[in-house]
Amino acid sequence: MDSALWALGRASGIVSLAMFTVTVLLGIVNRSGRPLPAVPRFSVALIHRNISLLATLFLLMHIGSLMLDSYAKLNLVDVFVPFLGSFKPFWQGLGTVAFDLLVAMVLTGLLRHRLGQRTFRAVHWFAYAMWPIALAHSIGNGTNGTERWFLALAAGSFVAVGGALAWRLSLNFLENAKTRQRSLS
Repeated sequence: MDSALWALGRASGIVSLAMFTVTVLLGIVNRSGRPLPAVPRFSVALIHRNISLLATLFLLMHIGSLMLDSYAKLNLVDVFVPFLGSFKPFWQGLGTVAFDLLVAMVLTGLLRHRLGQRTFRAVHWFAYAMWPIALAHSIGNGTNGTERWFLALAAGSFVAVGGALAWRLSLNFLENAKTRQRSLS
């Protein structure tokens, strides 16, 4: 049974990371105000939200299966308090930090209408910290973290998110272009 839980933990972690990569990319596209090819602009926000929820479910499956696995020895404290784990505490702690950031984003997303748009956006910027921390966790702590196929996946994800982030911060990004136009007027 432990080998099945370990396999489920590995697979769900990899799927979760891939889906969070797509989520970050869709979040940037959504903020750009541009549609995806053959997808209306309003649908980008819905796809972003649904994939992020699905990624969160896979992450919960990842954590839950590792909590039940006797080899991983993950406990509830390890899930929420970083760097206390018995197995590779630094790398596991990075996963905990990423999870804590995700919990903050999910809670503000659920309370968005009560907290306001400004608070929601401020906390949502945690995604730019959460994603690379989760990527580092998967490389340093993951069973497959140093295998060629996984490093290729990680590198491709890094290039995609890095390119999207560079676009997000550029003056060509729609939101930044509007701000620049207003300052010139």
